[in-house]
Amino acid sequence: MKHRFFVPDRVEAGATIALDSDERHHAHVLRVREGEEVELFDASGKNYLARFDSPDSLAILHEAENREPRTENHLAMSIIQLDKFELILQKATELGVASIVPLMTDRMEVRIERLRGKEDRWKKIVLEAVKQSGRSKIPRIEPPLKFDDAIRREGTKIIFDADAPSGTQQPSNPATLFVGPEGGFSERELELARASGASFEQLGPRRLRAETAAIVAVALVAARSGDI
Repeated sequence: MKHRFFVPDRVEAGATIALDSDERHHAHVLRVREGEEVELFDASGKNYLARFDSPDSLAILHEAENREPRTENHLAMSIIQLDKFELILQKATELGVASIVPLMTDRMEVRIERLRGKEDRWKKIVLEAVKQSGRSKIPRIEPPLKFDDAIRREGTKIIFDADAPSGTQQPSNPATLFVGPEGGFSERELELARASGASFEQLGPRRLRAETAAIVAVALVAARSGDI
């Protein structure tokens, strides 16, 4: 795959643009050569092929392949240990989620105060995952949300729970996938989910770590939709 760069504005084929300071540094680290073809993705979520003449002069040649998923899946992930939560941000982005909702649950073990100041770091993790995976749309990282509010979202809601009856759900579009903390969702939360019309699934006969469950859940739903 060609080297990829993000342009925070909308661009068009035939234009010549300059990279911002962060992407200039990225190009320097990658040692991009004059005349080399690279990919750009812009604020509108489009992907372009461009010729790198210098950091101040990239000639946009034409629109490139769109690798975005056909379905719109969102991950509502309980806030867990921050290093593991950041792994989920990276992998869920690679797998094509449209947004990630940090979820405050009854059994959450991380104090909400620990999230302060993490927004820029999380955005950088997601942006790098978009570049690496060939996507052109940057998933939104939504503000932390209580489970009681998140379960009222529109669209299909799937609760992944180790004790749920075996079954599969072919989600409509959009779908929100709920994954709990290490101890799982509380019985109160599960009852609220049932009352909200959510469906329930398990991820096989073995109990998975929360970060593993999140990655498997996103991959499973993407595969059912033909996006893997």
